[in-house]
Amino acid sequence: MLYIVKRLRCITLDITGTLIAYKGDLGDSYCLAVQAGFKVAYAELAKKHPCFGFADNIPNYVWWKICVRDSFVKAGYEYDDETFQNIYSRIYATFGSAAPYRIFPDAIPFLRWLRKGDVTVGLVSNAEYRYRDIILPALRLNQGSEWDFGVFSGLDGVEKPDPRIFEIALKKAGNVAPEEALHIGDSLRKDYLAARGVGMHALLLDRFKTADAVNGRKSGAIVLPDLTATKDWLTSEKLVSCL
Repeated sequence: MLYIVKRLRCITLDITGTLIAYKGDLGDSYCLAVQAGFKVAYAELAKKHPCFGFADNIPNYVWWKICVRDSFVKAGYEYDDETFQNIYSRIYATFGSAAPYRIFPDAIPFLRWLRKGDVTVGLVSNAEYRYRDIILPALRLNQGSEWDFGVFSGLDGVEKPDPRIFEIALKKAGNVAPEEALHIGDSLRKDYLAARGVGMHALLLDRFKTADAVNGRKSGAIVLPDLTATKDWLTSEKLVSCL
């Protein structure tokens, strides 16, 4: 932990794609035919009422209900109110549990290793409140043992790549200076470039051989395959020339 202790006070991480992943495609959980409709409906609703309706005081349950109904309609499916309510209740309950997710095996060891080195660990995610309150605890990613603080778009009203989400994280970490913080995530635009934009160090994680990683390498980004490799990098002399 020598180089971390000397140079970094805070490390933040993205959640989905970095610490956890969906077991299957999102659309698989209720109907493959709805998948394309969901993507369009989600994008439209997120643009109209961002951060899961935060600014408009739309309840989380209602926001997702609108999104799911629009998904079915766009995919060519329409149900009477009673049938739709039964379907939606199951979908909402499923995605509010640990059932659709899996945790990467290197996630918990990495987070606990960081915290043993007196590094403040934060989570920065475009996620709603159930990630913090239900999903992460169910996956054994607990505040106080695996992470110290979190910034969630559905709770804080701002989402990546908006630089304010990282400014909130730095404040929650104890007013840490950007140059004393590192962000780890799997999106070139939302994680790597956004964090670099506020002066933080950044690392791009590439668990799935994505185009983002290819573009990141071309632009000079630090790209690593997993958190085990990240631990090796953080404790190597290479870090001295990067920070």
